[in-house]
Amino acid sequence: MQMLHVGPYERQKETVTQMQAMMEEAGLKPRGPHHEVYLSDPRRVAPEKLRTILRQPVRRKR
Repeated sequence: MQMLHVGPYERQKETVTQMQAMMEEAGLKPRGPHHEVYLSDPRRVAPEKLRTILRQPVRRKR
């Protein structure tokens, strides 16, 4: 599962919480740690415009 987070890094937890709710709804559970793909350079982009892809490996609940 993955989502695009737009905003400061400090607010990524909000997106992770949304992902967790979506996983629960879909009958999925995390399979290993999540990771992040940074699309913006924080030296050149305002914090509210930073873009990060948050990815979480998942598996079906048994």
